[in-house]
This record gives sequence, structure tokens and C-alpha cells, in this order.
Amino acid sequence: MTDDEVVETVRAVARTRPLPPPAGLDAIAEAERVIGFRTPPLLRRLYSEVANGGFGPDDGVLGVSGGHAQGNFYDIAELYQDGPDPSGRMPAGLVLIYDWGCTIWSLVDFRDPAGHMWCNHQGELWAQGITLAEWLIGTSAGTLTVDTLLDSQPAV
Repeated sequence: MTDDEVVETVRAVARTRPLPPPAGLDAIAEAERVIGFRTPPLLRRLYSEVANGGFGPDDGVLGVSGGHAQGNFYDIAELYQDGPDPSGRMPAGLVLIYDWGCTIWSLVDFRDPAGHMWCNHQGELWAQGITLAEWLIGTSAGTLTVDTLLDSQPAV
């Protein structure tokens, strides 16, 4: 699926629930400054063309400043800056975007323009082997759930 098709798919699903307005480019640039990496192009387009977070599974992904919050987490840059990994095992550039609950997080790799996805569960971190586009399509279709994330966790 092309980025244009993913944007349209997310936009169609997003029409079924209230979302914040799109993020301004200044808010995205400020998040990138704090994180130290550019936002993957697809995520940048979603934030600036569809909504400042709130799209994606269930409660929706976190936005940048002024966008969709999830629980006590207000935006991706604030969460990143607060040091989401006190163990220091999480590489720089992995950005928490979605809290599944029960200490399970989905992360986007900002070091990679394709935005490969990672999962963190109770301090264990592993690559999902999918891109942000595949993650969004899978979660919107219901084929990617918290159970499938945990099923993909490598044996320790």
C-alpha cells in the first residue's frame, strides 16, 4: 500500500470518531527538535493532514504538542524527553506512540524513514518486523492486536 493509500485509509477510519485538528508544522518541528530525529514521512503526513494524533487503534496514537493525549501522556516529545526507559536499554530514536495498557507500548523508529515498529513489554524490547503503514492497516483491520504483539515477542 502506498503512503497516499494509507493516509486515505486512516482518514476514512478517523471520520468515525472525533479527532483533534491536524498539527501545525511548527509543532511537528518542535517534537523533532526534542527527539533529535525527523518524523518518518508517513507519520508527519498523518499529523499534518489527518489529525494531531487520535487515529489508529482504540484510543489512538499520541500526537505532538497540543494534540491527542493518552492517559497522563500528552505528546510524543514530552514522553520521549521524560525518559521512557529508565534502564537505558531503549535506543535513541525509538518513540512511544501508543499505550496498549499493562505496560505494553508500540514505538516508531524515527531513525528509519519507513518508521519500523517496535514493541516494549515489561522492559523487553523487540522489533515487530513491520512498518508504521503495516501497523496502522493491521490495527484498523483488527488483524494486529495486543495479543498478536505479545505472540511475536521473542523467547527470552
